[in-house]
Amino acid sequence: MKLVIYTFAIFVFGSCSTGSKTNIASFKEGNFKTYLGARKDSSYFSRTHNLQIEHYKNQVDTFSITWKSDFEYELRKVNPQSKLDSIPFIVKITGFKENSYQFKGSYLGSNFKQEGITYKK
Repeated sequence: MKLVIYTFAIFVFGSCSTGSKTNIASFKEGNFKTYLGARKDSSYFSRTHNLQIEHYKNQVDTFSITWKSDFEYELRKVNPQSKLDSIPFIVKITGFKENSYQFKGSYLGSNFKQEGITYKK
């Protein structure tokens, strides 16, 4: 019985570490491609420490980015053109691999939800 418990404990605690060379901080800067939903829509963006410049359907938007933790950040349009543009978009990283992360996002105070995957180029 003790062998089963030790084996289970090793499995559980071993699976909690990433086991790869991925560092979640590596997603804070660089060039990325995001797919929304079931890969129907995509956008490209470049991210620095505090800015994200996104290209989506022949439109370019600039966002300020504030990291709340390694797994959550907030995007705000630098030059909002509407009330919706001025609402922060909160992104939560729900999982990651070597060159990508899954996320869920929503406008602050809204029931609107968006899911997707972002790949680092």
